Amino acid sequence: MIIILTEKLYITIMGRYASLFNIYQNLTNLVGYIYKSHRITIMKLNTKSRYAVMALADLAKFSSHKPVSLRDISLRQNISIFYLEQIFLKLKKNNILKSVRGVNGGYVLNRKPDEIKIAEIFSALDEKVKTMACKKDIKKSCTGKLIKCITHNLWDELDIHINNFFESKKLSDLLNKNQNRIL
Repeated sequence: MIIILTEKLYITIMGRYASLFNIYQNLTNLVGYIYKSHRITIMKLNTKSRYAVMALADLAKFSSHKPVSLRDISLRQNISIFYLEQIFLKLKKNNILKSVRGVNGGYVLNRKPDEIKIAEIFSALDEKVKTMACKKDIKKSCTGKLIKCITHNLWDELDIHINNFFESKKLSDLLNKNQNRIL
């Protein structure tokens, strides 16, 4: 197979033309297919959870007992206001914050930042940090078989450590660390 890169960003592969984008897209689809077929998951904290923590830290920093508008949080943290509305709706339902109506309205924390655990924020969003695809209460493991993979206990232990870490951290910890960084 001969691959020739031309000035027009086309690749000649066995006499056929395909744009770099199409090749990249096909490779991405192929990799996604491979990962889906093997049920591999990568540990990550989704954007909803990360943005919720960022927005609540911003709210705690700038509120000083007066409401903060979503617009202000959105601008400072570079988060879509529409996405923040969805997040704050769930946080409000779970009594982490409350809304104040009116011209000077916005949102305020329902409790002090040192009373709000990061794990509680994740729980309000129905999110949890996971390091593996299998669930503890299901007989089948991440391999799709009854026998768990050889590294299952390692990832399970890491899962426990990560969630205990978020259980021990509070919103006020973020504010204190940020102040120490500035000084």
